[in-house]
Amino acid sequence: MRQAGLRARARRRFVRTTDSAHSHPVAANSLERNFQPGQPERVWVGDITYVWTEEGWLYLAVLLDLFSRKVVGWAMGERIDRRLVLSALDMALLGHPAPELHHSDRGSQYASEDYRQLLEERGIECSMSRKGNCWDNAVAESFFSTLKQELVYLTRFETRAAAKGALFEYIEVFYNRKRRHSALGYVSPAEYERMAVMKRQAA
Repeated sequence: MRQAGLRARARRRFVRTTDSAHSHPVAANSLERNFQPGQPERVWVGDITYVWTEEGWLYLAVLLDLFSRKVVGWAMGERIDRRLVLSALDMALLGHPAPELHHSDRGSQYASEDYRQLLEERGIECSMSRKGNCWDNAVAESFFSTLKQELVYLTRFETRAAAKGALFEYIEVFYNRKRRHSALGYVSPAEYERMAVMKRQAA
């Protein structure tokens, strides 16, 4: 392997991002794995992941529009708390109409009073996965798997700032606008939304 310039891929450390052992209310699973809402701005799905840097962990929270798989809101930070997910939600609401449904896992960040109150104020129904069932939020999980395979696992980040820059570039420049998605007929999320608008206008 040394002669061929190859090296083994190191096993990634596991970080638990879902703390479901809390006293906050937990919403029912209204989504029920209906991953094809039929229209944009109807369902958002959210989740949190982690990225290792030489300075320590960087946490990433995202919200995706289930129709187009587009990342409509995201936030990064050193702490995995409710402020992280609130920042992602704020970003999504600033740039897009409020959806009918918001789905996530049942982690304390999403179940917190602040987060649930903001959803209620905007008229958004809250839905949460069943306990220990990652398939209930499979689209968000799939996005993180793609992100890590295509960027995170291939890159050594010396600083959190470097990771933030790379993640921004991946999400906003590549994934949303250029990356072809098999579930969308091999077009990008942005192109899929554009095609949907044209179809509605022609109807």
